Amino acid sequence: MRDRLLRIFELLLERFGPRHWWPGETPLEVMVGAILTQNTAWRNVERAIHNMKAADLMDITRIYEFGEKELADIIRPSGFFNIKSRRLKTFIAFLVDEYGGRIEGLESVPQETLRHQFLSLSGIGPETADSILLYALDRPVFVVDAYTKRFLRQHGISDGEQNYHEVQGFFTSNLPSDSALFNEYHALIVRLCQTHCRKAPQCEGCPLEEDRGRAAGPPNL
Repeated sequence: MRDRLLRIFELLLERFGPRHWWPGETPLEVMVGAILTQNTAWRNVERAIHNMKAADLMDITRIYEFGEKELADIIRPSGFFNIKSRRLKTFIAFLVDEYGGRIEGLESVPQETLRHQFLSLSGIGPETADSILLYALDRPVFVVDAYTKRFLRQHGISDGEQNYHEVQGFFTSNLPSDSALFNEYHALIVRLCQTHCRKAPQCEGCPLEEDRGRAAGPPNL
């Protein structure tokens, strides 16, 4: 399975090229984006982040001191703006209270400790926590989303019944623990699912045509 997963990665990278994820100029912007992208398309998040930058709000202290309702108005394009404003304020308060508002203070904290702290915050689930760890803090965690599960199911690797942590464990136990690899692999899976592994599969011209025959047996996961 390790060899198969690495070969899949090579084929996807050859076809789609490096994806340069996650879009964000700073770790803080990536953290904000990870919260705002919940239940919405990324184009809506981009509009909300643009509004925050225009209001000089891409700053921990500024967000901390800014009113929750006023912040909700600014991030309105991201949808569920009242809820996301509260979640964003909660996350920023955590950074201020626990780490003095310094993202650098997280660098020496063990990965599992940080993950536990993130998950203890209201509105921060596994996908959001792991996106922050991987894309903002360069920690080697594999992010799982609906695209990941669809890819595994359509290629006969999974029967689709596994939970988040079971799918994540499958990747981390079969791949080298490398943040750059995890980053690129997840981005390539997203691209594959946008072009070929759709809800109604578009297999013609798929970069994984040579892998298709392996999907005939029982699921590996």
